[in-house]
Amino acid sequence: MRATLMYAAGDVRVEDVADPKIHQPTDAVVRIVLSCVCGSDLWPYKSLPATDEPRRMGHEFLGVVEETGSQVRGLKAGDVVVAPFVYSDNTCAYCREGLQTSCVHGGQWGVGDVDGGQGQAARVPYADGTLVRLPVGEDSELLPDLLTLSDVLCTGYHAALTAGVAPGDSVTVIGDGAVGLAGVISAKLLGAEQIILMGRHQVRTDLGRDFGATDVVADRGEEGVARVKELTGGEGTRRVLECVGLKDAVVQSFGVVRDGGTVSRVGAPQFTDVPFGFDDFLRNITLTGGVAPARAYIEELMPHVLDGSIRPGRVFDRTLGLEDVADGYRAMNDREALKALIRP
Repeated sequence: MRATLMYAAGDVRVEDVADPKIHQPTDAVVRIVLSCVCGSDLWPYKSLPATDEPRRMGHEFLGVVEETGSQVRGLKAGDVVVAPFVYSDNTCAYCREGLQTSCVHGGQWGVGDVDGGQGQAARVPYADGTLVRLPVGEDSELLPDLLTLSDVLCTGYHAALTAGVAPGDSVTVIGDGAVGLAGVISAKLLGAEQIILMGRHQVRTDLGRDFGATDVVADRGEEGVARVKELTGGEGTRRVLECVGLKDAVVQSFGVVRDGGTVSRVGAPQFTDVPFGFDDFLRNITLTGGVAPARAYIEELMPHVLDGSIRPGRVFDRTLGLEDVADGYRAMNDREALKALIRP
C-alpha cells in the first residue's frame, strides 16, 4: 500500500510500504477513507533531523473495517469507523477514568510496527477499545465533519470542558487555527455567552464568527490584552482556551483572564518554561488543560455532528489525494491552508 513518510524537515514522501495485517487477535485492519494533516504534524515538518528511518505520518483517520482479529467483538467487516489520535484498550484504569491518552496498553500511530493514518490502510491495535463505529455509509457527506472527532474537535472541546465553560460564561480563545476554531464551537456548545476569538487571519476569524465567536481581536501583546479588557468591562474573561502552544500565547492567556479565572492549555507546547509568575499566583488563576483524551468525547460529540447543529468539517479548506499530501503540508506551513483533507 501507499503511505506518507517524513525523512527530514520539509521532506514528505508517499511510498510503498507493507500492507497491514492482523498481528494480535485484538487487531483490526481499516481501509482509510479520509485522513488529514494536523497542525502538530507541522512541528516535525519544520524541525525533523534527516534520517534513514523515516517517520510514518498521520494520526487522524476514518475508514471501513476490512478484517478483524478473533477476539474483536464489537466490530465487523464493513463498519465505518473513526480512530482517535491515539489507540487504547478503553478498559484499563486510566481509560475508565476517561484518560485514554494514558492507557497502559495504548500508543501512538506511526510508532514501531503500527501504521500511520496518512495512508491507504492501517492496522489498529485494541480495535474494540480504539475504534468508534459511525452510523453512516462511506459516501456520507458528513464524513469530513465526523473526521474531526478523531482529534481537532475533541481537542477544542477538551479545552472548553477543562476550563469549566458553563452557560453564561465569557471565554477568550487564543488562536485562529483549526483547534482554536473547534474551541469556539465547543464554548458555544457549553453555553458561553461571550466568545472572543484572538486571531489575525480574516478568513479564519470570519469562520470563527460563523461558529459562534461574538468578537474578534486581531491585536496581540499588551494591545490585545487591552482590547479584550475593553470588551469585558475591564476584567478579562472567566475562561481562556490557549490553542497555539507558543510561549507568547500563554503569556497572552494570563493577560486576558479575569482574576479567579481559568486558563486551559491544549496547544502542543513548543517551550519548556511555563511563564506563570508570582503576580499570576496572587490573582488566583487556575492553569489546566493538556492533551485531549479524544476517545472519551467522541460519543458525546457525535450527535451534534449527525444532526447538523455543528459543522466542524468546515475547517478543511483544501482537499488533496494521498499522492499530493506533501503539498498539504507545504500549504499549511505557509498558511495558505487552514487544514488539509486527504482522500487516499
